[in-house]
Amino acid sequence: MQTNVLEYIEKTVNEVPDKIAFADDKVEITFSRFYKDCRTIGTALANRGIYKEPVLIFMEKSPYTIEAFFGTIYSGNYYVPLDEEMPKKRMELIIENTNSRMLICSEKMLEKVEKLGFSGQVCLFEELLTGDIDEKQLLTIREQSVDLDPIYVLFTSGSTGIPKGVVGHHRGVIDYIENLSEVLELNRDSVFGNQAPLYFDACMKELYPTMKFGGTTYLIPQQYFMFPVKLVEFLNDKKINTVCWVVSALTMISGFGTFDIVKPKYLHTIAFGSEVFPIKEFNKWRDNLTEAAFTNLYGPTEATGMSCYYKVNRSFELDEVIPVGRPFRNTQILLINEEGKAVPQGETGEICIRGTCLTAGYYNNSEKTKEVFTQNPLNPYFPDLIYRTGDIGRFDESGNLIFVSRKDHQIKHMGHRIELGEIEANVNTDDRIQSVCCVYMKESGKIVLFYAGDLDKKELTSSLKEKLPRYMIPNAIVQLEALPLTPNGKKNRLVMEQIYLDMKNKEKK
Repeated sequence: MQTNVLEYIEKTVNEVPDKIAFADDKVEITFSRFYKDCRTIGTALANRGIYKEPVLIFMEKSPYTIEAFFGTIYSGNYYVPLDEEMPKKRMELIIENTNSRMLICSEKMLEKVEKLGFSGQVCLFEELLTGDIDEKQLLTIREQSVDLDPIYVLFTSGSTGIPKGVVGHHRGVIDYIENLSEVLELNRDSVFGNQAPLYFDACMKELYPTMKFGGTTYLIPQQYFMFPVKLVEFLNDKKINTVCWVVSALTMISGFGTFDIVKPKYLHTIAFGSEVFPIKEFNKWRDNLTEAAFTNLYGPTEATGMSCYYKVNRSFELDEVIPVGRPFRNTQILLINEEGKAVPQGETGEICIRGTCLTAGYYNNSEKTKEVFTQNPLNPYFPDLIYRTGDIGRFDESGNLIFVSRKDHQIKHMGHRIELGEIEANVNTDDRIQSVCCVYMKESGKIVLFYAGDLDKKELTSSLKEKLPRYMIPNAIVQLEALPLTPNGKKNRLVMEQIYLDMKNKEKK
């Protein structure tokens, strides 16, 4: 029985030692080199007296960064990614929260590290690769490990502005990767195109299956995601056949007419998640890649990765929503109401997850952990943890889970309970809309609709008046060239709120 994620690479390196494991536009690393480098790094870290502790990793997005991750795991420690995209204040909060005694950085990042005020050991990645491998020491570390030992701490945004570090362990990651691989039918021929930053859990969809099967992952340079034609040409050049991307990355390609110029010739497996896929954009993908398999994935970082899947095998009308489907094997989805009871069929409730996939909670934050990792209210008889996602969902007549909205996107306005996602869904039915997002300004009590597309605001308002009751009509509509996104590709509501406030302040002047 597998108990350690490193067993993936240890099996695969004997089967395809000379095959490319990880690459970008500058570097290619074979499985044999990856295996050797990771164990060299693991030995070097162990020699520095760090064990079962968080190790900060501050490097540019590169195959070398992945080596630093897994070298850290070999040393019996767990990696905590930092990234130059992160604001300095956020990195300082992560350093403070973890109280880490060691940081690995590349020479390129050394100057930035010095400005962070980190007081522990700073190890240059390049120097960690210069030593020898101590097989006996690595074996001792392995013999003392268990499958609940952490392998990473990934920081997500906190509602208070303070990031929360989610602690993932071997058991949860193995459970996730085995399920994901089965659902997406991954194998040794899988060539992944990585879109997600390496400090998000989304990148696990590529990194771990690559090691499990002996596939290949290309880290796509971020700048390509601003030029859709070049992006698709990169996919074709590298013969990438599998992508697991956020919805915004896919709609960027379809929304700008890229398929009229170039199509991804090798792409046959397309998984997506993070947000609702607008049907008109999804249909463009399905119409242009008729042989490809499309899978909608759903799940939070706190449950290791994705927890549900839906294989899209039919066309959807513009007013429909693609389900997030059924839970992975060994995972259960509960819909719980405010009274702590299971909701009846067809009614909405908070999506709660139980199973091996649950992470160990938030690092150095037991209070926040206890808020959302709670006792299953349907089982008062013995300890039985669930994770409360804060998402609202319902089961359809076929038993598929439908994501409805975030709990905090359900508002009370003019005496009515409103799902902001329902307003967005109605706007999305127009072909001229590229993307849309509703925010609720609590202080002023106004619903503000942001959109990008070739539709006049007056025409959009008239259209909504025909589709929605009066109390759901947005109080303000703001047209942008493109909606602002978070680093992991989700719509950045905080930035949109600030855009609206800045507009109102200018009007007052």
